[in-house]
Amino acid sequence: MKKSFLGGVSCIFFGTFLSLDCSAQFMLGAQLRTRTELRDGQGGPLPKGSKPALFTSQRTRLSAGYSTYRLKLGLTLQDTRVWGQDASTINRTTTADNNGFLLHEAWAEILVTDTTIKNKSLSLKIGRQELVYDDSRLLGNLDWLQQGRRHDAAVLKFKYNNWNFHAGGAFSQNKENASGTTYNPTPPGNYPANTNGAPQYKSLEFLHINKQAGAGSISLLFLADQFSKYSVDSLLVKKWEAASYNRITTGMYVNYPFSKNSIIAAVYYQKGKNGDGKAVDGALFSAAYQRRFVENFSMEAGVDFTTDTFDPLYGTPHKFWGTMDYFYVASKFGNNGLQDYYLKAKLKKNTKWNIGVDLHQFYSSSGLTFGTEADLTMQYNLTKAISFEGGYSYFNSTAQLAAAKNVPDAQYNNHWAYLMINIRPDIFLK
Repeated sequence: MKKSFLGGVSCIFFGTFLSLDCSAQFMLGAQLRTRTELRDGQGGPLPKGSKPALFTSQRTRLSAGYSTYRLKLGLTLQDTRVWGQDASTINRTTTADNNGFLLHEAWAEILVTDTTIKNKSLSLKIGRQELVYDDSRLLGNLDWLQQGRRHDAAVLKFKYNNWNFHAGGAFSQNKENASGTTYNPTPPGNYPANTNGAPQYKSLEFLHINKQAGAGSISLLFLADQFSKYSVDSLLVKKWEAASYNRITTGMYVNYPFSKNSIIAAVYYQKGKNGDGKAVDGALFSAAYQRRFVENFSMEAGVDFTTDTFDPLYGTPHKFWGTMDYFYVASKFGNNGLQDYYLKAKLKKNTKWNIGVDLHQFYSSSGLTFGTEADLTMQYNLTKAISFEGGYSYFNSTAQLAAAKNVPDAQYNNHWAYLMINIRPDIFLK
């Protein structure tokens, strides 16, 4: 099918329903990503005698983009499920928690300033969108998770030469209320934006300031999030209130490349109350040194330190604290904080092969030994649209970690392996 024909069909479709300018640019995209996993202690140690889990999950996405004078639109429909998860259609019984079909993105970005102005711009992006900033440590789309992460938000963006200012906000409600602003952050089927099993925020405000300096950059983040207060009745059921707990996070991120080296560092401070109403007074420190020895081989050595009450907000823990996801994901490890000393190596063989080997040594912030993790990942790109990725991880955990995760009689040798097939074609139409 020729692009001219597809462009004509898309023009008719979008023009009929959206009254768009058919001289603009359209983009159609799709993704089908399957991931088969063997879990034998992934996310946390299992009790001794537990059997490994084996399953295949699938993400299916259909996306459309539209760009014209001073306007961009983005739309992504998504379905995530485990193979065999659906109930019988004859039964007509559905479980809200297993309802994997949702609207991942639906946003519009309006350019307020004229396009003839080249050194500065002002735009407003509204709707359901991903928030990805810096290295995704505190604000990221968590793409590894099949359902990913999204926010219903508005972001005002101002760019002036090498400076970027983004101010955003979100306010969540379960429905159109006649009065009041009570919000239930844990309804059935909800995929929260938070990490570490925290409840979904009720509201969010942030300011991100970034200065580009050659190939490097420096960023400042000011973020506040609020969580619904609650009381517990005699049946231990939470009763949500209109009032909110408030938490503030602020800090700095620096990426400084020079020659074949890079230094990456971050420091953040957190204060207030979390979603359970518990006081927060924590910090995160991170420093890493990267070196590219030859064109296709690089290594990184670094350390991360979080205090016992710090929470990494809406970031991508899978990228930083081991691919087995023991820390700051769904499985909590108490208010222990984390020390992570790591060494990573990456080999990139032309455009086809990527091989990575990571080693982590984990401690609590007070010095308890949590264990050692080794991760091996391999990726092969058959084409630009088709890739295969596989990995194996081993975690040698300790009794201290089992106690922190409240796992009785835990096994200490933990394994995880996966095979992922990612098919992601894009079609640009004029």
